[in-house]
Amino acid sequence: MEKNELTNTIHATLCPRAVLIAYTYEGNNNKYFLEQRSIDARGRMGEGHPVTVEFMNELVRNYSETYSGTPHGRLPSNLLYADTRKGSERYVWYNPPGKRRMYFVSGLGIENAEYNLPGIIYEAGDTRLDVYAYKEDRPGMETALYAAPLFNVTGSSVCLGSARIEKPKELTYVNLLEYWEKKFWLTEFSHLGGHGNPTKSNLVLVTKAARGKPFDLKELKPLKNLKLKDILK
Repeated sequence: MEKNELTNTIHATLCPRAVLIAYTYEGNNNKYFLEQRSIDARGRMGEGHPVTVEFMNELVRNYSETYSGTPHGRLPSNLLYADTRKGSERYVWYNPPGKRRMYFVSGLGIENAEYNLPGIIYEAGDTRLDVYAYKEDRPGMETALYAAPLFNVTGSSVCLGSARIEKPKELTYVNLLEYWEKKFWLTEFSHLGGHGNPTKSNLVLVTKAARGKPFDLKELKPLKNLKLKDILK
């Protein structure tokens, strides 16, 4: 936030506009009646009347835009699934096979550079990220999922570590996917996941071999016989 905007926000006067009162029926706490009382310029509360749909829509819209973090805008062509419901947020998208710059702790003996990778599918929630590998150029519902041939991943669950990436203020779908990808790929890869090597051979050797030539798809391990359709449910 710019300094002037922050200063204005701190010194802005909050003006009470309405009071919302929720009543329950005696013996039935699951049924509510909502009453709205307006407040005039002198701070006096007016008479009560039932809440209107228009008032609630305006209240929810303004609150959601400020606090919900619901993404909006153009749907990226690689976005496969989106659930924007509060508390149930989940997004699934993919990157086709290609090169990706990766960073490693010095103890692994792998140079920070671009490496060839198979297709990668991401599944992000509110605070959790899962990644999978696949073999085709573009995934379909019957596409088989494999363990991602990467460090810091157990099964499909990512250990999000050293990258400190702020969530974008302008939360479009494009910015949201970019945020998660940066959070993953700008982390220093440091360790094997809890299941050991996610590839058939030593992951260090597999990674080094993929620097100068296409990734060897024969190294991928199936992941619980999962298919893309299984994580799109």
